Amino acid sequence: MNRRLVVFDVDGTLIDSQAHICAAMSAAFEGIGHPVPAPEAVLGIVGLSLPVAVAQLAPDLPETAHRELVEGYKGAFMGLRAETLSPLYPGAAEVLDLLEADPQIVLGIATGKSRRGMDHIMAAHGWAGRFATVQVSDDHPSKPHPSMIAACLRDTGLAARQAVMVGDTRFDMQMARAAGVRGLGVAWGYHAADTLEAPVIADFAELPQALAAMWRVA
Repeated sequence: MNRRLVVFDVDGTLIDSQAHICAAMSAAFEGIGHPVPAPEAVLGIVGLSLPVAVAQLAPDLPETAHRELVEGYKGAFMGLRAETLSPLYPGAAEVLDLLEADPQIVLGIATGKSRRGMDHIMAAHGWAGRFATVQVSDDHPSKPHPSMIAACLRDTGLAARQAVMVGDTRFDMQMARAAGVRGLGVAWGYHAADTLEAPVIADFAELPQALAAMWRVA
C-alpha cells in the first residue's frame, strides 16, 4: 500500500481561533501595562511557540516581562476557551472525514499549541484516534524548525517524499522545506497567501484534489 501522510497546522488552518488569540494577547499586554500590539501583528506571529511569539511582539522588553506575557496569555486564553469554542473552518470536518476514510492516507498534527491546548481541542471536536501523530510546542523547538515534521515521519514510518504539510503561515511552509517535505498553503488563514511561497488552495473542498496532484508528481 502506497501510504501518504498529511500533516495539518491547527490555528488558522483547521480552526479559526483569531478572536481568542487576539483577545488573550491583549489581556496579557494590558496585564503588564504595555501597549497592546495591533491585531495584524498578533496574527503575524501565529504558529510560533508562545515564548518566541511574545519575544517577537515585544523585543524591547526583558525576559522577565516575556515570561509574564506568556503566563498572562495562557490564563486569558483558558478563560476564553472555557466560554466559547473556536470554530472549524467551513469544510474542514467534511474533508477530514474524507481523508480519514482513505486507507492510504495517514493524518498528523504539527502545531504551536501546547499539549494541554491540543488535548482540549481533540476532546471538543471528537478527534480522539483521528491523527496518527500529534506534535505540539511542549516537545519541540518553535516553527520553522523541522523537528515537529521529523517526529511525524518517525511516528508513522513514512519518508519525507510521502508527506505534505498543510498550513496557513510562512512558518509552516518554511518548516516543511526544512524537513524536506512539500508544503501546501491555505488562503483563509492568518498570513497573506502571497507570502507563503508554496501552492495555495482557496477552499477546503480543493484539498483532496490538490494532494492527489502533488503526489502524482512525487
